[in-house]
Amino acid sequence: MKIAVVGATGLVGSEMIKVLEEQRYIPVEEITDFYPVASAKSIGKEIKFNGKTCKVIGMEEAIALRPDVAIFSAGASTSKEWAPKFAEAGTFVVDNSSCWRMEKNVPLVVPEINAGILTKKDKIIANPNCSTIQLVMALAPLHKAYKINRLVISTYQSVTGTGVKAVKQLNDERQGIDSDKAYPYTIDMNLFPHGGSFLENGYTTEEEKLVEETRKILGDQSIRVTATVVRVPVVGGHSEAVNIEFENEFDLADVRRLLEEMPGVTVQDDPSKNLYPMPLFSHGKDDVFVGRIRRDESNPKTLNLWVVSDNLRKGAATNAVQIAAYLKENNLV
Repeated sequence: MKIAVVGATGLVGSEMIKVLEEQRYIPVEEITDFYPVASAKSIGKEIKFNGKTCKVIGMEEAIALRPDVAIFSAGASTSKEWAPKFAEAGTFVVDNSSCWRMEKNVPLVVPEINAGILTKKDKIIANPNCSTIQLVMALAPLHKAYKINRLVISTYQSVTGTGVKAVKQLNDERQGIDSDKAYPYTIDMNLFPHGGSFLENGYTTEEEKLVEETRKILGDQSIRVTATVVRVPVVGGHSEAVNIEFENEFDLADVRRLLEEMPGVTVQDDPSKNLYPMPLFSHGKDDVFVGRIRRDESNPKTLNLWVVSDNLRKGAATNAVQIAAYLKENNLV
């Protein structure tokens, strides 16, 4: 299996390389060739993979090498230009940007939920938004059991979701260093209800992704969704307060059982021991952590959950690598 990581020098690209090296999903010995790919300014830089030094190459050279899978984390404009060219050369593209997610004929995949829709014809596969992935991991088994009517979501999103520049801004602010800003305001000792760009309806692009992507992955356009995205001074994971109104009545013990049986989900829910999910626990881990499981006593057939996951891992790199692994394991590559 020949794998390219496009955007290999970025924050998510570096995490993708790390996930591949850990061999949890694809044994390194099955990776016959590894190609780190980046923009022209990074060509020739050296990257370590599995103890070996690899030189960063450009797009054209990578396409000519015909990798089996190219995992993209290089932004929507880059994906729009280059993903079709890789696909035309016979390479499966797993794209982490927002470019292809809502395209009708492009699968939007979380392997534990809907990898079965993939075929050999699906040369471009979209990796969902980080906050959507952790959300649907918790929702999927509950939707199957009780049918979700409506979701109210508030997210508390790590600065790592914005990128290296945002992490540097936070660290610099904590040290009293004045430097370039990724955000319009100070993020240290602050938070703001602003993720992505504002739309005409007053919502942001990050909030819109939660609405549209959730419906697409769960395969149900009837689900009503409203969301508020908040950026917080945290490194290590995104957190979400999720209010779920069901069509059918539920039992709390059954809810816990369904979540505990969901692959990739870990239930942390013991208030007597102050056990609940936090970015402090999720950092560097692949699971989605769910806690504060309780009824909404203000509304019938309604549940509250607190969902936390490392947005660079399951929210991006891990999910993409899992898709590549699925393609290999099911002889699609």
